[in-house]
Amino acid sequence: MDDCALSVTLNGDLGQIDPALWDACANPQGAQPPLDPFTTHRFLHALERSGSVGAGSGWEARHILVHQGGDLVAVAPHYVKSHSQGEYIFDHAFAQAYARAGGQYYPKLQVAVPFTPATGRRFLCKPGFEAQGTAAILQGMAQIARENRLSSAHVTFCTEDEAALGAEQGFLHRVTEQFHWENPGYQDFDGFLSALSSRKRKTIRKERATALGFGGTIRALTGDALEPAHWDAFWEFYQDTGARKWGTPYLTRAFFDLVQDHMRDDVLLVLAERDGEPVAGALNFIGQDVLFGRYWGCVEDHPCLHFELCYYQAMDFAIARGLGRVEAGAQGTHKLARGYMPTRVHSLHYFPEPGFHKAVARYLSEEGRAIEYEMRVLADYAPFRKTDGG
Repeated sequence: MDDCALSVTLNGDLGQIDPALWDACANPQGAQPPLDPFTTHRFLHALERSGSVGAGSGWEARHILVHQGGDLVAVAPHYVKSHSQGEYIFDHAFAQAYARAGGQYYPKLQVAVPFTPATGRRFLCKPGFEAQGTAAILQGMAQIARENRLSSAHVTFCTEDEAALGAEQGFLHRVTEQFHWENPGYQDFDGFLSALSSRKRKTIRKERATALGFGGTIRALTGDALEPAHWDAFWEFYQDTGARKWGTPYLTRAFFDLVQDHMRDDVLLVLAERDGEPVAGALNFIGQDVLFGRYWGCVEDHPCLHFELCYYQAMDFAIARGLGRVEAGAQGTHKLARGYMPTRVHSLHYFPEPGFHKAVARYLSEEGRAIEYEMRVLADYAPFRKTDGG
């Protein structure tokens, strides 16, 4: 046996994998906060233990493990999907076209973090194994799709570098967009405001003042400041938002208990409280250089409170922590006026049927040109000063 050869296997239960071995690939520098909280063993395992993914969810874990000899050198969070929900890079058009052509689109393969539209590494390799580990994962996905006569294999919210490597392996590179706030090193929120046009500065100051008029206080909680009662309140907010946006909330109540037990240092929970009772909240996860905004909800509607809790409080925290970026989730051109700029998002797609693969390639080429044009147009509406006297 060649000790240098790489082998690829699948695992359907993250609980069977030593967290230290997984995280040696997911967070190889051992940094705290981690490079990306969503690919850590504790986050992905919480999804499985809580029943948020697994039987009946449409997300069946089949994590990819790459070994060299007895050493785990690369991993990927990998799922068999029976629908396209909870992905945020939409392939409904592909599914419909595949069905019209007489094919069965589901199940399909997906490397992703469930329910999480946040860019990060998807091919999690130990240092020195990046190229061969990534190639092994991609080749493994393609082989599994072909041998099992599956419609497709997808990698969503990967990095731009990973997208380039995927294209070399025959996957189609797709570019879509989100809105991210960049922190070039502001000393405080006023430093950010000084970069805006005078009209936009006034608007944001007015929005923040209006939000604070709800009659209570706003608290930003992380680490040991978080208590189980805070999650009781946030669960109510999350259920309301989830029911309106997706019909059924993706995450179970048990997931938030596991976050409290194992991930509270990775979390920023912003709560609006009146008379000691939470009335609205926004949940963020903390990365090494990025704050990821994830969920918002409320039991009372108040003007501008959503903007304050989801956007401005996140910016305050990022500035205080010296974080370089805030990602505020999927979609939302309304974020532009608040300093969140259009940003490219990358994904990879593979279709074993050659004719369909070529058809999607043509579609993505046209879509990519449209996205680039839209991003240029939107950039002209940025709130930042065009001149020194703006």
